[in-house]
Amino acid sequence: MFGPKRQCVVVVGAQWGDEGKGKIVDVLAERADVVVRYQGGANAGHTVVKGDDEFILHQIPSGILHPGTRCLIGNGVVLDPETLLAEVDGLEGRGVAVAGRLYVSLRAQLVLPFHKLLDQATERQQKIGTTGRGIGPAYEDKIARRGLRVGDLRHLTQARDSMAARVDHANRLLAMMGAEPASVDAHVELIERLAPRLLPIAADTGRLTYDALARGENVLLEGAQGALLDVDHGTYPFVTSSNTTAGGAAVGAGIGPTAIDAVVGVVKAYTTRVGNGPLPTEAPAAAGERLRELGDEYGATTGRPRRCGWFDAVVVRYAVRVNGLTDLAVTKLDVLDTIERIPVCTGYTAGGERLDDMPADVYTLGGVEPVYEELEGWRRPTSSARRLADLPPLARAYLDRIQDLVQVPIRYVSVGSRRDQIIC
Repeated sequence: MFGPKRQCVVVVGAQWGDEGKGKIVDVLAERADVVVRYQGGANAGHTVVKGDDEFILHQIPSGILHPGTRCLIGNGVVLDPETLLAEVDGLEGRGVAVAGRLYVSLRAQLVLPFHKLLDQATERQQKIGTTGRGIGPAYEDKIARRGLRVGDLRHLTQARDSMAARVDHANRLLAMMGAEPASVDAHVELIERLAPRLLPIAADTGRLTYDALARGENVLLEGAQGALLDVDHGTYPFVTSSNTTAGGAAVGAGIGPTAIDAVVGVVKAYTTRVGNGPLPTEAPAAAGERLRELGDEYGATTGRPRRCGWFDAVVVRYAVRVNGLTDLAVTKLDVLDTIERIPVCTGYTAGGERLDDMPADVYTLGGVEPVYEELEGWRRPTSSARRLADLPPLARAYLDRIQDLVQVPIRYVSVGSRRDQIIC
């Protein structure tokens, strides 16, 4: 992927998240000097299997598992400092060196306990399907210009003084929702306790990224969630609170858009979604349960069972358009190894009319009927394949059909959870 004309690469999810971005980033990070996480928060969970060890990373970029790679958490991230430091301690306890390799943006917003209280209280009323990790309220405070940033911890006197106003505002909202209030003292104690550990790794990560590119280093920009959860381009309101698409990578990493050379979209060989909102190709109960068990489709962050369905070319074509995808990575092909007939959605119908693009509103999308074509399953194991030629002919035909439908070349195929189970 990296080369003379591909120095800065973005990896995005091209469905509803959980596509296997962590593994693809891990594979690409072998040749990356710097990996930057550019949006989202601790609601994301990237799973990477290294040998016999499984690592679930919520905020630290997946590149941390490569000893020579530097990892940056960009300004577009909302940072849960307690979760971050617990993740650092957990990695170091398992022999992964983090010191001197991880930096967080001085401009990143902090997720505080009152954000989680607000998130959980709101979810009880609205049922959007959030993780309750405080992500939405933290982004709300960012846009309302009342958030606390990592760099503010350099000025603890002012941070303490403003904390009371922030907690008071949150408590007024919590009271209206019938929830218990947050404690000002607990919040002040938290930032006083965390500042000595957080500030030594705080930096202008945008400048670090810019300088790395200027030196000719390879930079990988890592997103969270998926394109269909983008706050502007996703299935609103059942979305996350940030721009998950490639356009958000430049803003969230602190570099200009012309620095980006390629955009890799990650998709499962089928489709999943966690939480509420439309999923046009959701499989009937028995078939969905079979996919869930074969693919171990449970959320890395929450453990919630994922809703499962068939590959949706309409969704991925839309992701191609809004991200400017240059390459595709298909994951979990091996999950389909025992499926006899595999439906693939090529379009939708609504009101008797054929739709080949995503409707802009969830009301229309929730009422569409998928148009399927069925492909014959290969019914042979693929987990040992390391070249396309190693795959059964019908598995290659399945990939060829996906490529034809979305009009983007497939560069990577994952056939298992381990790092080495990849075709590239």
